[in-house]
Amino acid sequence: MMTSKPVHVYSSALGSSACLAGTFYYDVRSRKMLWSEDLFRIHGYQRGEIVPTLELMLSHKHPEDLSHSRQLWTDACTSGGQFCNYHRIIDAAKKERHILTSGEGVLGPSGSVESVHGYVVDFSSTLQREVEAASREAVQRSSVSRGVIERAIGLLMGYFRVDSETAFHLLLNRSQNTNTKLARLAGDLVESAEDRQCTAFLDQFAHELRADSRRKAAAAESARTGEAS
Repeated sequence: MMTSKPVHVYSSALGSSACLAGTFYYDVRSRKMLWSEDLFRIHGYQRGEIVPTLELMLSHKHPEDLSHSRQLWTDACTSGGQFCNYHRIIDAAKKERHILTSGEGVLGPSGSVESVHGYVVDFSSTLQREVEAASREAVQRSSVSRGVIERAIGLLMGYFRVDSETAFHLLLNRSQNTNTKLARLAGDLVESAEDRQCTAFLDQFAHELRADSRRKAAAAESARTGEAS
């Protein structure tokens, strides 16, 4: 049986808050799987909403990470041994999460694998905090960049009618999705305002944000329906 004792993760990379972590137990013969409370939460569920299965767990893997994840599970169930996999999942709310799965296939007296057990750690919030902290630090290091970014945030606040924090996240997310430096993206936005092309630029910016959102939704849907196809 899977222990009900919570899993705690300790790492200097986590700062003051521990990551969400859960455990799993899979009986190879019966194909029954047990999840701890936090593993349901990592996948976007509450206990009782669904019956956890290996197939369900794999269906949440990001499409680009599914093949490798499936192979690790196949090897663990047939040959045993330990495995570790850092990858992405799409939870029930279509949110992408970055997780670490570590497990072990346990051999029985007959020499065949009887069970696979292990834990899953969700590093999503930690990664997001590190990205934001690094971005803000970069802003602070350069007064020129800081001024440009603050002006860009002001433009986004007025256009989208949001507060400064939300405007910063919009700018940051677009920077990450396009692999464009934050200061350069902000500079383009400010330059468009100076050239009296701000409305057109912001309209395009909003269009691209919606396109980013649709791509994420499509990836999430693909992750959920990949098995059926």
